[in-house]
Amino acid sequence: MKMHNTQQTSSGPVTVPLSFCILLHPDGRIERLVDLKVEEYFTAVRDASIAWIDCSIHDEDKEIEKLAQLAGFTKVPVPKLTHGFYSAYEDYDTELGIMLPSVTVKGERMTIHPLFILIRDNLVLTVHSDQINRLLRFSRYAQQFFKRVAAENTPDKITLTLERIIDENNDRNFEYLREIEMHGDTISKSLIEEKVAKKKVAHDIYRMKHVLIDYLNVLWATKDVVDSLRYGDADLITNDEKLLGRVGILSDNIDRHIELSEQMSNVLSSGLEVMQSIYNNQLQTMNNRFALVTAYLTVLGTAALVPNTIATIAGSGVMEGTMAAQWWYIPMLVATTVIATLVSLLWVVHVWKRREDD
Repeated sequence: MKMHNTQQTSSGPVTVPLSFCILLHPDGRIERLVDLKVEEYFTAVRDASIAWIDCSIHDEDKEIEKLAQLAGFTKVPVPKLTHGFYSAYEDYDTELGIMLPSVTVKGERMTIHPLFILIRDNLVLTVHSDQINRLLRFSRYAQQFFKRVAAENTPDKITLTLERIIDENNDRNFEYLREIEMHGDTISKSLIEEKVAKKKVAHDIYRMKHVLIDYLNVLWATKDVVDSLRYGDADLITNDEKLLGRVGILSDNIDRHIELSEQMSNVLSSGLEVMQSIYNNQLQTMNNRFALVTAYLTVLGTAALVPNTIATIAGSGVMEGTMAAQWWYIPMLVATTVIATLVSLLWVVHVWKRREDD
């Protein structure tokens, strides 16, 4: 396996290894192997005090099972790990299988990749998608880390390595909460801009809240795994209370980020309530305008109804047209029109003011 994954940065292309292996030998010597065939890693593990192998794969469902077989894992049910809800924890005494969620967020879209951790004897095997590089930063300092744990017992070495791997994955997941908060702040800002379509803002808030719910599911899934480890029930995990306390700190950190995420969810819910209030105010304003138009039409209708009724009576057969011939007929029509208009207008104004007071 001599391929490399190249990523572009501001300072130029950076070559990211698709696989590496950190070996701690019984004599204290530390060896780092990069981009070799997987079989060569597993051969080198036999003579090591502890070894950490990290592999990037393209198809998690197919390749993870093959890697597990090559590494000698016979008890852990890999298909059960791959089909867990964001996370999985399978303890089979001499073998331990863990799946953790690794999050990437771009705008309003969140993608979750599984991070598999398989442990047996003196081997810690991590397998993940080639689209993420969660453990690259830790791998740069893994040799110094292994120097510090060289004097520990094997369960202690495994526990410390596992704790550091989980911590690295959590830190990268936590970084995306800031991105979600920044995007949520942008949406909140658009609420005060009159030219922005409020319907679009409402959809943005809903999508962001959906991303946040998925993010909370990731945190809860990670916490389930960490809580399963913190009591040291697995045979491969140390019983040292001090080391298990470090795992407990991971759980506490997850709790704090769950609280922050729930607060962010409440903020987005408040935004939806604001949108609903805006829509209600718009409907109320429209109703008021229609009511005002109806009042004006009522005044005009009343003003035309009275003189029209008099003119109808004057032209009917009952009066035989004598009323229309009188000199006072036209002044009466004018006077009745003015009086009817004033009376209806005063009545509408009175009702409108009473409605505003209520």
